[in-house]
Amino acid sequence: MSNAVTTETQPGALVVRFTRPEDRNPLSLSVISELETILDSIWVLPKLIFTGSDGVFASGADLREIARLSSDEAAAFARRGQLLMDRIARLRVLTIAAINGPCFGGALDLALVCDRRVAAPDAKFCHPGAGLGIITGWGGTQRLPRIVGEAKALEMLFTAEPIDADEAKRIGLIDTITADPLHAALNF
Repeated sequence: MSNAVTTETQPGALVVRFTRPEDRNPLSLSVISELETILDSIWVLPKLIFTGSDGVFASGADLREIARLSSDEAAAFARRGQLLMDRIARLRVLTIAAINGPCFGGALDLALVCDRRVAAPDAKFCHPGAGLGIITGWGGTQRLPRIVGEAKALEMLFTAEPIDADEAKRIGLIDTITADPLHAALNF
């Protein structure tokens, strides 16, 4: 494991924590590889929880890394992210995003594939791609409308404006707002 992801076993759960808050916990190539490895070993636990560190859930793909990829490599990376998200969505364990802060781009795609989503009161949610001239490649454009409805999904995708936890709860993006999302996730 790199210093970007840690895991810890709690009673009945595996907690996957993103641990590069100084860089907003990007879902880099190495993180994607680590998540793939983690998924190979979780079949014995009933619950998988994703969370961040130091007030940051995750920021999605590492755009600095993406900028260095050729068009073929970028397409392969997008496909790899899609396959990872699909794999998480199909897991036969309860998956929970314990969102402790900003949840942007690919991180929102990750949260959308989880069975449950709990968030801290100061969490923010956004698909910033429109403002960057890109679009999420990991399935968020399909999953977001299924969860929040087409109109709100289009607004989020086209404006790239963050929404807060209260709005996310109101539109059904998250299930619960709590001061300690990880504790709430462990108690599902």
